[in-house]
Amino acid sequence: MNALTGIRHDGRRAEKTAYAVGAALLLGGVVHAIVLIASGGSWLGPLSMRKAVTFGLSFGLTLASVAWATSFLTIRPRLRTILLGAFTVASVAEVALVSMQAWRGVPSHFNFETPFDTAVSMSLALGGGVLVLTVIGFTAAALVEPGPEAASLRLAVRAGLVVLLVALSTGAVMIGRGVVAARGGDPQAAYTTAGSLKPLHAVAMHAILVLPALAWILRFTRWPETHRLLVVKLAVAADAVLTAVIGVESFTGVSPFAAPLPVLALSALAAAALAGTGIYALSGIEPPVRFTRVPIGKARGR
Repeated sequence: MNALTGIRHDGRRAEKTAYAVGAALLLGGVVHAIVLIASGGSWLGPLSMRKAVTFGLSFGLTLASVAWATSFLTIRPRLRTILLGAFTVASVAEVALVSMQAWRGVPSHFNFETPFDTAVSMSLALGGGVLVLTVIGFTAAALVEPGPEAASLRLAVRAGLVVLLVALSTGAVMIGRGVVAARGGDPQAAYTTAGSLKPLHAVAMHAILVLPALAWILRFTRWPETHRLLVVKLAVAADAVLTAVIGVESFTGVSPFAAPLPVLALSALAAAALAGTGIYALSGIEPPVRFTRVPIGKARGR
């Protein structure tokens, strides 16, 4: 609890702002989910309120995760503020534009029916570009600067940023493919083509939370740093295998649930290994030491 309180009180202004905005985006995603359920709307298709739900939840969690994970980096304060500020603004813009289009009942992406819809679609693409550039900046800083003293946390943050960059780059490819198809006069093909990469985008998106969180939890265990580093290395390897397998499936148009049995088994094994490292880390947490007050007379042996 003290560690979580420290995150809230000791964070820099840009980080506190990102946490607050992330919480607001998460809340917006929950509200949209309630609206969708209450209205009985469809969860499928480009017109579904589901997009407002998923964008709010995903960007809220990712923004808070990026703010927290990058707080461990030894990076110049002004550069940190610029990068995190740009990531925060871009995240808000993405969620706001998608939510607005969902309420209007029109597609948010690959929609060039009117000048306004075209502006929205291009703004979403521009926002995605800003997200990619900011994560490139954070990743470069993580790889160049010394970073956290603990090697396990340093590896986790670096790996999480690299995988997040894979997720955002995949999103950029999705937008590029969709725009080409939509401009070619086939909007449905745009959604189908871009949608095939969603599994990779989704799986890689939250490594920035999972890997650093694992390394952070390991700090409260009884194990030495050499052992903690070994656990993080296993988690990074498992996440890399899972991301690679899902990536190959996505780019070849194979559903993760319809893949050949050996490939399905490999991804399941990688996911189990990743989950196993988390369970193992939690099992090693040392309980807080509690001191019992002993009456003075008993303490003296009377």
